Amino acid sequence: MQRPDWAPDTIDIERPSVARMYDYYLGGSHNFAADRAAARAMVDAVPEAPLMAQANRAFLRRAVQFLTEAGIRQFLDIGSGIPTVGNVHEIAQRIAPESRVVYVDVDPVAVAHSREILSGNDRAAVLQEDLRHPERILAHPEVTRMLDFSQPVAVMIVAVLHFVPDEDRPDEILRTLRAALAPGSYLVMSQASDDDRRDTGEREEAEAVYRRTDNPLVIRSRRELTALFDGFPLVDPGVVWVPQWRPETPESAEDAEKAVFMGGVGRLGG
Repeated sequence: MQRPDWAPDTIDIERPSVARMYDYYLGGSHNFAADRAAARAMVDAVPEAPLMAQANRAFLRRAVQFLTEAGIRQFLDIGSGIPTVGNVHEIAQRIAPESRVVYVDVDPVAVAHSREILSGNDRAAVLQEDLRHPERILAHPEVTRMLDFSQPVAVMIVAVLHFVPDEDRPDEILRTLRAALAPGSYLVMSQASDDDRRDTGEREEAEAVYRRTDNPLVIRSRRELTALFDGFPLVDPGVVWVPQWRPETPESAEDAEKAVFMGGVGRLGG
């Protein structure tokens, strides 16, 4: 397979990447044949897969708009993926140009393209790091340069938590992040969920597809995701299917469970 000019030499373009599969679902062009094959296999197993990605991106957009209108001017987007239309900095800086955004992703392609897109934007930065090492993220020079943790910060963990298995202790990851945040900070999370609606065979097919990547899929229920907001009281309407989170129109929330992602926003009190 010929390597495109934009692909870093250090990545294996023969192995599917969840970030590049997500880019494919959103109609992006920063993906390889292996990513497209895995994404098509996922669509065969779960036909709503592209809808899932699009609904999740729409949830992110509405959440960032809500946070910016609530006065948040600092965003830490962990597991940000490959830049596509509707990124956090585009939404926040359109409403409040002084907003500062740090993107974090473990995928080198996502990071390389983020840097290209953010070139010339002195209020946005990107770094390559893993959500499973929150202490390294918090201590990273780009994070400490861009964000003032004595003031509220919105932490975004959108469409990534389902790649963190229970043995990696997502609850401890979130406690580490929470301890660094000032009162009035927010946590935005979404993740794949069946919440007792998917048949076992379909779920097993989806999990089999992602076992071909470096990030096996971990599906959680509404109850499990709600528990991970510990310390961040949920704003209305709580943890719901993502199209139901403050929809722009009633019609956009119809058949919401087909989006497969559940999400919510919590606010750190004090």
